[in-house]
Amino acid sequence: MITRLPDDAVGPTDMSGVPSPEIEHAMSPVDPDTFRAVLGRFASGITVVTARDAGGQDQGMTVSAFCSLSLTPPLVVVNIARDASMHDLLGTTEYFAVNILAAGQEALSRRFSGQDPNRFDGIGYHRGSTGVALLEDVVAHIECRAAMRHPGGDHTILVGEVLSADTGSERPLLYYRGGYAQLER
Repeated sequence: MITRLPDDAVGPTDMSGVPSPEIEHAMSPVDPDTFRAVLGRFASGITVVTARDAGGQDQGMTVSAFCSLSLTPPLVVVNIARDASMHDLLGTTEYFAVNILAAGQEALSRRFSGQDPNRFDGIGYHRGSTGVALLEDVVAHIECRAAMRHPGGDHTILVGEVLSADTGSERPLLYYRGGYAQLER
């Protein structure tokens, strides 16, 4: 049941849904620590985004800010911090892959989030149809063509057109409340 407020009722918004000037003035952006704590309550999968640089060298980094955008056409979103090691490469490369990590791949996630310049040494992978590295034993691979890039605060929003995808049978590695987690059976 919907209850209609009287026409003279004072509410937080006008009929257009825009906050009233009084509410707008009282609101201020949430502080970064609170925002981080709130977002930490949202479990996310862990991915390693891979691409090849202009010299043909494989590059990769751990990313948890990843999600689907559209089924038709198939699009995904990867959010890359402007100070991330691959930010400039992902700002210019045509192709990239998203490797969704499995529960037993925490060490791989840590390796690709660190400063090791030889992240691919000793790592099992094969080439996808676009030439990017697809990591072994992951939950899924998604190969993309960079479709759009947008500024987003201290990140760049990279939209990828999905060219190919495949899945495995592993359980995912998760990130929750500042640490790694796994789904319970």
